This record gives sequence, C-alpha cells and structure tokens, in this order.
Amino acid sequence: MSLRKDFLWGGATAANQCEGGYNKGGRGLANVDVVPIGEDRWPIIAGKVKHLEFDDEKYFYPAKEAIDMYTHWKEDIAMFAEMGFKTYRMSIGWTRIFPKGDEALPNEEGLLFYENIFKECRKYGIEPLVTITHFDFPIHLIKEYGGWRNRKVIGFYENLVRVLFTRYKGLVKYWLTFNEINVLLHGPFMGAGIVFEEGENEMQVKMTAAHHELVASALATKIGHEIDPENQIGCMLAGGETYPYDCRPENVWESINKNRENYFLIDVQARGYYPSYTFFNW
Repeated sequence: MSLRKDFLWGGATAANQCEGGYNKGGRGLANVDVVPIGEDRWPIIAGKVKHLEFDDEKYFYPAKEAIDMYTHWKEDIAMFAEMGFKTYRMSIGWTRIFPKGDEALPNEEGLLFYENIFKECRKYGIEPLVTITHFDFPIHLIKEYGGWRNRKVIGFYENLVRVLFTRYKGLVKYWLTFNEINVLLHGPFMGAGIVFEEGENEMQVKMTAAHHELVASALATKIGHEIDPENQIGCMLAGGETYPYDCRPENVWESINKNRENYFLIDVQARGYYPSYTFFNW
C-alpha cells in the first residue's frame, strides 16, 4: 500500500529544545529555561524543588542556547527542506509572545520571529504544524499565580491563542493546544509550572491544574475555529502503556487504573466530558 500524495511526512522540534536565545527579542524567562541537567533535574521537573532562577555556578541549562535556531532559523529550515520533509511540527515559546504571560499586549518582535519562520516554511512547500504550548510557561505566572493550579491562567492562555490564531491566519492551519498534556501528572513543574508547597495535597493540585489546562484547550479549539474555520486543532498525549506483572486480578486492575490516569486527558478532549472512572480511582 502506498502513501497518499497529500500525506504529510516531516520532523519535529520544540522551542525550548532548539531556539536558545532565552534573553533575545524581548523574550521572558520560562520554566523550561531553568531546568538543568544533573542530579537535581528530576526533582525540579517534579515540582519538589523550587528553582525559578539561574544558578550558573552550580548547573548547566541546555535550553539557554540549545542549537541557537533563534539565530540560524533560515539555514535550519533550508536543511530541513533538503531532506524532503513536507511538514514541520514546531512550537511557540509563550514568553516570546507574552514575556511575563499576563500583559495586555503581545511582543511584536516575538510575533514577527514566528511569522518569518512560517513564511520560510511556505517558501519550501513545508506545512507548519504548531504546538501552542510545548511545556513553556512564564516564570512570572509561577511566582504570581502558582502556575496552572490558578484558574486565572486560563484567561492568559486565551489571550495567547487569540493573538496566535489571528496573526497567523492563512499561514498555519494545523495546531496542537498542549504537548503531552498528561506530563503534568508526572512532571508538574515542566507540564504546569507547579512547585508544591509543604503539606499540599499534591494529587489535588495536579488534578486542578489538569482541569484548567483541559478547559483552556477547549477554549482554544473554539476560538481557533471561530477565527479561521480552516483551522484543524488537536491534542497531544505522551503515549505509553502499563501492563500487569501477571494475571492476578489486583495487578490487572492496577494496570487499568494506571492507563486511565493518562488517557482520561484525551477522553475529555475527544468526547467533551469526564469519563466516570475519573472520579473514583484517585
């Protein structure tokens, strides 16, 4: 069986993995910037250790410079095109558009940066597939609002998506609201800008943040279709399957619950309601 002629074959990056330029073009500081490599990486990602600023004497931060696509994006896209790819999945750095996250007006330099990338892709016949949030979350929104645990963040995300859908109408039609939305259950700082306070009910905080992201995703989908009916907007999950160790019922049941813990976030987005199993397992 051959692939259809309109099949989109391509590659992918994330803003925090490739752009660098963390302090260029008016960009603000994001959670992904301050995640270091080393033994403290996971405790920080998990929200167990509060780390909201650089400590260059102790850590190395790969996202600060990455591959410096912020400077070399034209050459990078040209090489991408040489490979024959027809779609490029990439993401928007939230703090390039709204450096603090809660401003009334966006950063024009950041908007122009992505506009130029999309136009360059079109020049080579490459279809952009854009993730609105690939873990990027403004540090200011963590310090002032506590991350996605705060319902006010939905409004800030709404401002972001309205700007993006309006500015890039005609340049981008394939969108993803959140990358691997279920990561917030496993890496709350990375996925939702959450740092736990002592004595908090961590599961309650994570589930509250998950609900807020799901509401934001639904709003983004509605807004995107209103601004441009040609938009196709989807969701993204970190795939994985938990298998029972053996056939004992308690282990089979535990594997079912672990899979539901991940997949309920897709169920809500695809079906529009919380599945009944969500409310008695956690």
